[in-house]
Order: sequence, then C-alpha cells, then structure tokens
Amino acid sequence: MRTALLQSSGRPGSTVENLKALDDAAGRAAAEGAALLVAPEMFLTGYAIGDDVARLAEPADGDGADAIAELAHRHGVAIAYGYPERAAGVIHNSAQLISADGTRLANYRKTHLFGGFERAHFTPGEQPVVQAELNGLTIGIMICYDVEFPEPVRAHALAGTDLLLVPTANMHPFQFVAESLVPVRAWENQMYVAYANRAGQEGEFEFFGLSGLSGPDGVARSRAGRGEELLVADVDPALLAASREANPYLKDRRPGLYGALA
Repeated sequence: MRTALLQSSGRPGSTVENLKALDDAAGRAAAEGAALLVAPEMFLTGYAIGDDVARLAEPADGDGADAIAELAHRHGVAIAYGYPERAAGVIHNSAQLISADGTRLANYRKTHLFGGFERAHFTPGEQPVVQAELNGLTIGIMICYDVEFPEPVRAHALAGTDLLLVPTANMHPFQFVAESLVPVRAWENQMYVAYANRAGQEGEFEFFGLSGLSGPDGVARSRAGRGEELLVADVDPALLAASREANPYLKDRRPGLYGALA
C-alpha cells in the first residue's frame, strides 16, 4: 500500500488554513498513487497553541472530522491526522483515521504525555492498542512520545499490527528518535512504522522533521529532511510476511519471565 507522510506544521491556530494544507497534500498524495496520507500530531490546529487548545478542541465527530472526511472521499485517500479531542469534559491529544470513503475508522488518545505543555492541557488516554483494517492491512495508531516506550509497541506487535502510524511533534535535540529508535522499533516488532513529524520553529519548539517510513528490516524506505515535504513510500505485505518468517523475536519471547515489567 502506497503511503504518504506529510511533514509540515501548517499554520498554528488556524484550522481553516490547516484544512487547506491537508486538502493540497491529499491531492498530491493521490496523484502519486497513495492510498493513505499521514499528517503530524495536532495538525488540525497546530501544536504550540497554548491556551487555545481548549478553544480549538472538538469531538471526534466534530466539524474538522467532517471536513477531512469530505476531502478524503473527494481525493480517494484515507487520512490519519492529529487534533485536540474534547470528550467527557476533558481534552485528549488524539489522532484519527478516516477511510477513503469518509468513514471514521479509529480514534486514538495519546497515552504518554510529554513535557509540561502537554501535561497542563491534556488528559492521557487509557487504551494502548487501537487498530483498524485498511486495504488488507491491520493499522495501529500511536502519537509521538508513545513510540519511545517499547511496551506499547510490542503490544501492537502481539495484536497483529502491520503498519503503525505515528503522528509526531518531535523537537530538537531528540533527532536520534527518528534516525535510530523508530527503525529499531520496526525491526524488533516486525512491522512498518510511519513517523510523520512537524517541521520548523513553532513557539518555543523547534521541530526537526526527519519523517520516515521504516520497514520490518529496520530500513527507512523514505526519509525527509528538515523542511516541509511530502514523502511517498510503499508498505509491502510480501516483505512483511517474509521478514516475520525469518525473524524469531516474537516466536522466541518468554513471557513468563517478564512479570516484573508490569
């Protein structure tokens, strides 16, 4: 499945302008033959928006979701994007996957909040594994800091995730996460990992880009630079099956020894 990753910070604070950017990216992704477009963490509103988080937050079926469903259907491309979700009186840092026909397939709430900004504005989610089926693949969703913890990624592997989507807002000086850790996560868990980061200066944060699609062999199929970019690369089910057959990590686990991890 051809997958596009949007590396951009859009226009923080303007849902209207970010929807325009997503519309443009979806059109370009479709022209490249992509079936899926992955946008960064909090792309709908911007990340460094301070107290505007509360003003711009919306439910999973809100106006932003409706607009993205329309443009996904119009371009014939499934879209995963980050946004602040208002639910049951609290706000979550969430990511949603919408199919090419405009159906909402999955909604994930970030379980590991990073830094003072996120802890001040968001409530962590409690469901580590959220999945959906898309084009014959089992799709999982995480957000940024979540992928830096081995346990939830391994939980996805054990649940059968083929492609893990990771909308991201990672910043200087943590470039090694994109360059080294994410490909290792793909290798040790035998899955593809699509890591879509923001880029450039945004408030107090300097997002470093380096988005990429890593395969189960630990190799990045495509890697962005530091600026705005649209990456396109393929998720190959045949390579995934062959790699899983050859790699014994999941088969050789000894869960009885791991009780201390809980």
